[in-house]
Amino acid sequence: MERGMNKRIQNLRKISMETPAHIDMERARLFTEAYKTYEGSVSIPELRALALKHYFSNKTLFIGEGELIVGEKGNGPQASPTFPELCCHTVEDLHVMNDRELINFKVNTEDYQFQNDSIIPFWEKRSIRYKILEHMSDEWKRAYENGIFTEFMEQRGPGHTVGSENIYNKGFMEYKVEIENAIHKLDYLHDMEALNKENQLKAMSIACDAIMILGKRYHDYAMEQYKQETEEKRKAELLQIAENCKVVPAGKPETCWQAIQMYWFVHLSVTTELNPWDAYSPGRLDQHLIRFYEKDVKDGILNRDGAKELLECLWIKFNNQPAPPKVGITLKESSTYTDFANINTGGITPEGQDGVNEISYLILECMDEMKLLQPSSNVQISKKTPKAFLLKACEISRKGWGQPAFYNTEAIIQELLNAGKTITDARKGGTSGCVETGAFGNEAYILTGYFNLPKILELTLYNGIDPMSGESLGLTLGNAEDFKTYGELFEAYKKQVLYFLDIKIRGNNIIEKIYADYMPVPFLSIITNDCILKGKDYNGGGARYNTNYIQGVGIGTITDSLAVIKYNVYEQKKFTMSELLTAMNDNFEDHNRILNLVRNHTPKYGNDDEYADKIMKEVFGFYCDSVTGRPNVKGGFYRINMLPTTCHVYFGDVMIASPNGRLAHKPVSEGISPEKGADIKGPTSVLKSASKMDHVKTGGTLLNQKFTPSVVAGETGLEQMANLIRAYFELDGHHLQFNVIDRKTLLDAQKNPEEYKDLIVRVAGYSDHFRNLSKALQDEIIERTEQAFH
Repeated sequence: MERGMNKRIQNLRKISMETPAHIDMERARLFTEAYKTYEGSVSIPELRALALKHYFSNKTLFIGEGELIVGEKGNGPQASPTFPELCCHTVEDLHVMNDRELINFKVNTEDYQFQNDSIIPFWEKRSIRYKILEHMSDEWKRAYENGIFTEFMEQRGPGHTVGSENIYNKGFMEYKVEIENAIHKLDYLHDMEALNKENQLKAMSIACDAIMILGKRYHDYAMEQYKQETEEKRKAELLQIAENCKVVPAGKPETCWQAIQMYWFVHLSVTTELNPWDAYSPGRLDQHLIRFYEKDVKDGILNRDGAKELLECLWIKFNNQPAPPKVGITLKESSTYTDFANINTGGITPEGQDGVNEISYLILECMDEMKLLQPSSNVQISKKTPKAFLLKACEISRKGWGQPAFYNTEAIIQELLNAGKTITDARKGGTSGCVETGAFGNEAYILTGYFNLPKILELTLYNGIDPMSGESLGLTLGNAEDFKTYGELFEAYKKQVLYFLDIKIRGNNIIEKIYADYMPVPFLSIITNDCILKGKDYNGGGARYNTNYIQGVGIGTITDSLAVIKYNVYEQKKFTMSELLTAMNDNFEDHNRILNLVRNHTPKYGNDDEYADKIMKEVFGFYCDSVTGRPNVKGGFYRINMLPTTCHVYFGDVMIASPNGRLAHKPVSEGISPEKGADIKGPTSVLKSASKMDHVKTGGTLLNQKFTPSVVAGETGLEQMANLIRAYFELDGHHLQFNVIDRKTLLDAQKNPEEYKDLIVRVAGYSDHFRNLSKALQDEIIERTEQAFH
């Protein structure tokens, strides 16, 4: 059979792959009805919970032919609800979504009218996006519009998290009792926040009702289908689905099937309540499911193939949910259908033992057979991980479609400990989204936007003027030609970085408060530890730990650019600053001597070259120290990640040529990878350069490597790939992922997309269909250095 999948899974996969992504207006309609009914008569947290309850009480249900796990966010596979309370799309936005060539969403003709007549009049000035843009300063708006930084919450809510494992230990009836007890314990005499807490807790109680209503409705719906079904095998399956929905989510799961269904109901509730940037993730799924699997096998109700089939049904569910549509800059910084649910496999247990189990291997087989973009799957590799597991993961990775990614368990734990987590919470943690670290179940760790490190050098060289737009954006610190030393220039760069960080964080503080006050998430608060205990919302500091991240982008480009200036202008005096700026203004046309010097005769990051790597450490260290530890509104702190999603393409597009020879509008370097073509000394040199960054001071770094298939072929290639990962992790590297494909194939796929419909590549912290990528992003992947073991 194709890919080892059984007939059921083949059929479900085909539907998931072939159904076009489309807009589903039902959520927008029902949430608007709820707001019109309840707004003003209840608190805002209760209003949010009642809207979710109204939606789950009335939404269209869907059980597809042969499905074993049930529930869709919209009216069926590939349906994307809209979230007008976050971002009220214009009618023109809907046309853009429907008409654009890539990442489009089909819109029904009548929905344009409905948006115009019903949604826009009610939501246009109530939406969070409207409130955010109303409150942002001119400096913020100009920096945002010119690509100095991006803002995650401009169209999507804070999310990017993993809920508590408690959902496998208790049902929502028990959560409801816990919440009611917390309400009874409120002390109105001594606690001045008691009323706010009561409103939050009441909202959480209503949100418990909402998910239980959804479960009850699916029970009834499955029973209806059962009564109409004539085929005996399917009849029995529908009866079991109904039974599962009778148990979960109201009660705790008893079987592996019920545990997966419980997770899926929770996933739908989190991602329906609000549209979180980087969807909710299952976290350490193998560790959550293993006890259910072992008990079911012992009881004789499940075998290995049956468990894999259930997991593959879950994979289909993830793939059925396209990331809600983005427009404008937000689309440019993350242009994909992928919603970044990320499953962690392997690692260690909370007791510190090897965490690889039978489910870990089943998940590897599942991702290998399914070859779906969603969910993203990663393996955590610890010092205790068996070699067999690492080799199995490498075997799948070298097939060349970008999964799994590899993460360093010890680095993750150290990152979390450095950020003040307990050892138990750190061991239960991992990564979600692209590469970002969090204490699963205990932390709100929110990405707030990308920060364009090379663009700020551009502003520094032009005395605060943006050479692209001609606007004065940065500080006026003097003309680049007048800096007497490299040290003076670097000091000016640092001042510009701090200036823009202050603008970004000042804006973030307002945005966080807007979300806490106007857009609480009572359901997500239930399943995040300590929110019930504190009587506080997830968006308002209710989690045990509250972390904000700002993602640094373009470390390879900024390092090489500074190396060019330091080496050629100030030390070797090969050309003057004035000559360099003229060459940059001319996009290096007719400046072949300078272009040759900067590209081929200057130290570059990615070659284990101490000269360049020292500059990287200085830039990284300054950026890291300038962000880390700053307070946020929720009582937590800021940290940094080093990752771009697809934002390195957008950030490059808003820049003229860089000192290192990168041409105007070309992407800046992605993640912590070297600039394209700069790394000429093989993969181990790249890893050595990258490891000089202090990864454990961050909340995640992203490193891409590209190999031709022949390099990792055979037993020797497999061993070398595994050894490379181990070596990098010994040096405290956080993450490593591979594209195993040759340039010729990619060039052919670019010319003949119809012949390569199934070609999947690794983009940044996720994989995507090559044909769905913009030409700029395709070119960037083609131009990445093809490594070989020397």
